[in-house]
Amino acid sequence: MKYSDTIAKMHQFVNDQVVPGVTYGIINNHSVTTSFFGNQELIPETLPLQQGELYDLASLTKVIGTTNLILKLLALGKLSLNDSISKYLPEWQSSEVTIRHLLTHTSDIIGYIPNRNELPKDQLTTALLKLKSGPDLGKVVHYQDYNFIFLGWIAAKIMGEPVQQLITEYVLRPLELRQATFRPQDPKKVVPTAIIPGKGLLRGTVHDPKTRILGADCGAAGLFAPLNDLLHFSKWLLGQLNYPNFLPDDWMNQFFMDQTPGHTKNRSFGWILRTYDEHPYILHTGYTGTLIVIDKVAQQSLVFLSNRVHPNALNKAFFPYRSELIRTFIREANQD
Repeated sequence: MKYSDTIAKMHQFVNDQVVPGVTYGIINNHSVTTSFFGNQELIPETLPLQQGELYDLASLTKVIGTTNLILKLLALGKLSLNDSISKYLPEWQSSEVTIRHLLTHTSDIIGYIPNRNELPKDQLTTALLKLKSGPDLGKVVHYQDYNFIFLGWIAAKIMGEPVQQLITEYVLRPLELRQATFRPQDPKKVVPTAIIPGKGLLRGTVHDPKTRILGADCGAAGLFAPLNDLLHFSKWLLGQLNYPNFLPDDWMNQFFMDQTPGHTKNRSFGWILRTYDEHPYILHTGYTGTLIVIDKVAQQSLVFLSNRVHPNALNKAFFPYRSELIRTFIREANQD
């Protein structure tokens, strides 16, 4: 079997008790392999994973939702990559920061917000807009949620609706991601994340504290979806599904190109950009333990879903396992 090593690595996550359970899908040209194993919950009781459950996607929201919303606005001419974000958010003082900087995490936003995760929404909003850009603007990739929070606010200014509503209307529905949602209707069908003091077990409530505060105005996290939607989305990026009225081909091709102003060669629009055997592939991770890898040249994709933060987020053992999984998948994806 082509992906025997990749599948063995995913089982190792559970066997070594790095995560409670795993749901995965592998696209190999036009064939799809899926499975799930382990538990969805360990505390307060042990519950096995079920097929079709929704996961808190965390930062996959950035590339599934906000990136595509912004590219849609760019394609429609409602926005330009070189626009200063101060054009849309006049309270922001570093006017040299552009839409391209935000999309590629090259804005170098600096500053400290005391008690950030405990502030009410209006105070957090004000504090974020008082931050500024540092000396690495355009030169270095510093991955930050702030970039996509600002992109969400800019989209809202242009379109007159909160970013999560815009993503639902202009991204999820046109791409036929039928179960993806910011508001799961049945928490019992959602894999839980961490246990938060004072809040208990999070199930169907977003894990990221900034997103819990900002609510529908956050484009950095908040999306929940099952495996099938993410496989459908991956097929679209692979070019196996066509939605020409959503994004033209010339924009689709740019997902696999270096988009950083300083030509760092490691960031596309939203996505991490890497190369294997002299061709590009893209990937993105989520704090909760989610991952998508897309190799368009090889026509292969991996969707890996876990709840790394359950029962608590202090799970650093996860990261070397994830890195090894990505390397293994890409190697096997490019084997004849």
